[in-house]
Amino acid sequence: MNLQQSTRRHFFSRCSIGLGSIALSTLINKDNAKAEAPNPFLPNKPHFLPKAKNVIYMFMGGGPSQFELFDWKPELAKRHGENIPDEFVKGKRFAFMNSSFKQNNKLLGPIKKFNQHGQSGMWFSHNIPNIAKIADEITMFRTCKTNLFNHAPAKLFMNTGTGIFGRPSMGSWITYGIGSESQSLPGFVVLHSGPRGPRGGAANWASGFLPTTYQGVPLRGSGDPILNLANPVGVNRKRQRDSIDVINKLNLKRLLATGDPEINTRIASYEMAYRMQSSAPELMDISRESKATLDLYGVKPGKPSFANNCLLARRLVQRGTRFVQLYHTNWDSHGGPGETLTKDFDKVTHDVDQASAALIKDLKAHGMLEDTLVIWGGEFGRTPMSEARQTKGRNHHIDAFTMWMAGGGIKPGNIVGTTDDFGFGAIDQECHVHDLHATVLHLLGLDHKQLTFRFQGRDFRLTDVHGNVIQNALL
Repeated sequence: MNLQQSTRRHFFSRCSIGLGSIALSTLINKDNAKAEAPNPFLPNKPHFLPKAKNVIYMFMGGGPSQFELFDWKPELAKRHGENIPDEFVKGKRFAFMNSSFKQNNKLLGPIKKFNQHGQSGMWFSHNIPNIAKIADEITMFRTCKTNLFNHAPAKLFMNTGTGIFGRPSMGSWITYGIGSESQSLPGFVVLHSGPRGPRGGAANWASGFLPTTYQGVPLRGSGDPILNLANPVGVNRKRQRDSIDVINKLNLKRLLATGDPEINTRIASYEMAYRMQSSAPELMDISRESKATLDLYGVKPGKPSFANNCLLARRLVQRGTRFVQLYHTNWDSHGGPGETLTKDFDKVTHDVDQASAALIKDLKAHGMLEDTLVIWGGEFGRTPMSEARQTKGRNHHIDAFTMWMAGGGIKPGNIVGTTDDFGFGAIDQECHVHDLHATVLHLLGLDHKQLTFRFQGRDFRLTDVHGNVIQNALL
């Protein structure tokens, strides 16, 4: 082997910056195929024909109580105050009830009143009358199950398929798999509402070991969507463009010298930020929406809210964003201050009920529901037993809880799974988080067993070595 012979890398590193300019123009040209020009934002082909193109995930942080929302249990109401039979709880662990709080086996009947709705006859509490009106648009998964019962690791598990930090989130896996339809807005966007952000923080929308291009981008619900996105005073658009061009050329020269894919991410991010200087303000300007649309969601212009974020989610999907995640808190109904099943639960349901239903109706009116998958749910549910703090509340529960989905190939007016008389566990068709993930990927045309990324000598995937598509939830 001739050690003096120039390698391809050495050749490019010694070339003039002019050659780098040619490569850069190819890199950021959206008309070139992804294989020829590795622009990570370009759409990519799925494994098979998809039923959905986009996802809007309404994440209810804290763990909504299915017993006060979706899963009416007359036997639980009848046996309120009695001890739950030992066979249900023997060997089970809970977040707090084994240590700090007494009377942990006392059954707590539903606090809210329920009625059946739609041709499907689904049960909904009086707290969510608007969601009840879309009963015939959704599939309700009553037997969801997860592995972890504390908030931060459970949120990570629901988002990444594991409670371990450093793994890619579902939105990252999806944009890695099929890219984005938008070249002027991020492919994966995160919006927040409620009194605090989700426990676990940015790890819930991180890209983990995937290139950082695929991580979620948090947008603010009002004002500047991203701080410092606008040009500083005295810097016009041409000057900004010239600066980015120089930076990109230097980054490209380093990319050719090292082959580090994160430099490609950096180049693409500069270009995206530049385009977002015009696209993001247009996105946030909801003044062109009709009064009827604003009233449908319950939006108050200029006021950040879950309703405002739901409308922005529709606008993002319209503009080609692949995955939008809306976080709303606080659903943690332990019974303590700020977490009661009465006043505080009523407030959080009021915050989300109208806008959640409005999103489905609005997507349908725009002809977008059929290829937009909408997901609603939290990281776990609540126990059928009371957790007696200042008031009666419910503890975290991982064995059975409720989520719902609509659009994007989901069967309307459908119920998957049945829980026992107390709502403690599934008596048929358990829907584990890995199964939910496999189903979401399937609807987007992705085989969860084939969507992999090699890291540290192993092929990783969102569902790890688990997961089955929930076939009876599909059209």
